[in-house]
Amino acid sequence: MKSTALCFGLAIAAFVGWSLRSGTVQAAGQNEAAKPEFYTTKVQPIFQANCYKCHGGMNHRGGLSIQTRAGMLKGGHDGPALVPGDPAKSLLVRLIRHEGPANDPMPMPPKQPKLSDADIATVEQWVRAGAIMPEDAAKP
Repeated sequence: MKSTALCFGLAIAAFVGWSLRSGTVQAAGQNEAAKPEFYTTKVQPIFQANCYKCHGGMNHRGGLSIQTRAGMLKGGHDGPALVPGDPAKSLLVRLIRHEGPANDPMPMPPKQPKLSDADIATVEQWVRAGAIMPEDAAKP
């Protein structure tokens, strides 16, 4: 009886320890995503390769510039593209997932394959962590 209880106790302890480590890893990932470097090394290259042609530099198709956080918060003709902290409410995330409104889905990038699941997850992680960009780091 004691050995059964001991084994059960060890199994629970191992599971709890695994759960705590998993949470720590996930929290550490979110902490990394809240740093400006996460944007410049992981998110910005995705935007440059897939989005800047239409929404960067002098091009602001749909009235949207994604080169600055202010531009994404202001949004374009369809309203704000970004809701920091909430990927589900961010139009940017819905469109790269190809989950836009049924009457005008606007899948992004248009006429190209959908972004990879890994790239979408990176953008979602960045948005969930507050969508921090380098110029935001200096602001209080």
